[in-house]
Amino acid sequence: MIGISKLYCGGVEASDALRYGRHSGKLPSHLLQFSKDKKPVVVWNMTRRCNLKCVHCYAKAVDPEGADDIGTVEAKAMIDDLAAYGAPVMLFSGGEPLVRKDLTELASHAVSKGMRAVISTNGTLITRDKARELKSVGLSYVGISLDGGEEVHDKFRGVAGSFKKALEGIENCQNEGLKVGLRFTINKRNASEVPLLFDLLREREVPRICFYHLVYSGRGSELIAEDLDHAATRALVDLIMDRTKALHDAGMPKEVLTVDNHADGPYVYQRLLREDPTRAADVMELLSFNEGNNSGRGIGCISWDGKVHPDQFWRHHVFGNVRQRPFSEIWDDPNIELLAKLKDKKKYVKGRCAACRYLSICGGNFRARAEAVYDDVWAPDPACYLTDDEIRQDG
Repeated sequence: MIGISKLYCGGVEASDALRYGRHSGKLPSHLLQFSKDKKPVVVWNMTRRCNLKCVHCYAKAVDPEGADDIGTVEAKAMIDDLAAYGAPVMLFSGGEPLVRKDLTELASHAVSKGMRAVISTNGTLITRDKARELKSVGLSYVGISLDGGEEVHDKFRGVAGSFKKALEGIENCQNEGLKVGLRFTINKRNASEVPLLFDLLREREVPRICFYHLVYSGRGSELIAEDLDHAATRALVDLIMDRTKALHDAGMPKEVLTVDNHADGPYVYQRLLREDPTRAADVMELLSFNEGNNSGRGIGCISWDGKVHPDQFWRHHVFGNVRQRPFSEIWDDPNIELLAKLKDKKKYVKGRCAACRYLSICGGNFRARAEAVYDDVWAPDPACYLTDDEIRQDG
């Protein structure tokens, strides 16, 4: 996660994170990416059920009616373990988490144990009453996915009217004083919609947006063909920086982040070297705090059936099951080879990643993409768009 507004627009200084000792349990949510201990943010895909039929669903969601593998009592025990372990955030996802009737009860339980509770949702089921209910339990944040304007979004989501329903969900959250933001996954079919998303931020006074780079995992992944090429990615990241700065300069600052391609960090730094070298130095320190991709270390995933994964995309790697063994024991088990290596992956990456001057702030980027393209977990990330000249050690 790269905070474009924090880094490029000067929204955060290195001293802000140091003030809290960079401890994940003490840092405010907007500084959590700079923690030192990297206690994992845990994504729980709490259900496989969903009310939409999204073409890009990594969870391969099923019909909204039915039962879930992990019930309320078992889920609370899992949350108790995560809280005791020090996981700072519980992200409830799916499928669509709002199809579960106990979502509010479980989010409230996480908050009562000292965790921040957030949800990732398509937004279509957030009525005014549901927004009020979510606000009442102390939910920290609601991330609502949009894929572009109405035509593009509804096509992606597979259900007519999804866009309007999502906007209603955003408005309902705002009316109840619940912090809400947008989530947008970049691909060839919707990259041209990014300016429209910035327009929505301004017009609807939405305070936050996360732009997700495409993550593909598994041999033969169909998503590989949907990713932007390197030139298009660079151009889009520049556009995101430009639009973020324009809002900031107009007195309408927004929290803008990019996710799942940590080449964005060095790219922001290189641009600041040209435009504001003094700020660039502070940004380099912040990026060193961030440490880049943290799959298997600072982020983890639990599936609807209890399986533990390095992140929510890399689902064919399973480290254990919380129904048989607590997450805390699984996550710290040195005998799980891949998990142990992911916690110190700079030792194992190969090729241009191993020789890169930015390895310590990028973290070797997404191993899932490397495996999908090269059938080698430690190969270079094919989505890294930095040139060989830019990453040279003597550059």
